[in-house]
Amino acid sequence: MQYITLNDGKKMPQLGFGVFQVRDLAQAEQAVKDAIEVGYRLFDTAAAYGNEEAVGKAINESGIDRKEFFVTSKLWVDHFTYEKAKEGIEDSLRKLNMDYMDLYLLHQPYGDIAGAWRALEEAQAEGKIKSIGVSNFYPDQLKNLELMSNVKPAVNQIEVSPWYQEELDVNFNQKEGVQVEAWAPFAEGKHDIFTNETIASIGKKYGKANGQVILRWLLQRGIVVIPKSVHKERMAENFNIFDFELSDEDMKLMATLDKNESQFFSHRDPNAIESIFGSSLRALRK
Repeated sequence: MQYITLNDGKKMPQLGFGVFQVRDLAQAEQAVKDAIEVGYRLFDTAAAYGNEEAVGKAINESGIDRKEFFVTSKLWVDHFTYEKAKEGIEDSLRKLNMDYMDLYLLHQPYGDIAGAWRALEEAQAEGKIKSIGVSNFYPDQLKNLELMSNVKPAVNQIEVSPWYQEELDVNFNQKEGVQVEAWAPFAEGKHDIFTNETIASIGKKYGKANGQVILRWLLQRGIVVIPKSVHKERMAENFNIFDFELSDEDMKLMATLDKNESQFFSHRDPNAIESIFGSSLRALRK
């Protein structure tokens, strides 16, 4: 396993395992157990995923020292005030059945970010969270948070895939000393990513599948990546990416695949914000 060092001095595995959209708790628990057996130690969940309990149960019953794991969860926008954020942190710790989380993120850049971030800073000072960060923050939003805060975010988890390479945003975060973590590295299979001929031509040289090439490409860009699968054989395949390295020519070829557009939605689109997050934010104001 490769590790990176965050701006707060904590070490983080560069390859992890995500559980987004795995809402069935039994399935989520089994997926995490299988991932642990394969060798994963970084696990990424969120309050909005509805499976923190399953992730915590699998880890706590693994028989492996808690210190060997790096556990991430995220605060949803319906808890984006100072007081609500404190409640959300305690909720996540309770559901995970853990004394601390290794990383806790503000899941979206909406609502009372300043108040919620202050709660994360205090929880970090109390040892309940080792590192604090954000998710889906654009460069200007990240800089704004940095300027209003006492603690710089350690991580920014954003959408990065071959179809949406985010070169400018990745470079900005790295220049700021904020670790980029990629969600949806496979773009949920869109545009036949697992059979794309360009990626396959690269993989053929190394005896690797398209997914492995994509993950290796992200690692070599200095990005932490959290692929998801409920199939143990695919988990093992995704984990088997430390025995080869893409050449400079391979990296340049991968760069030609960029469609420069989100494969999901723009986090700056007012209509998307209203339709997806509006109800949560309205409930918070009541």
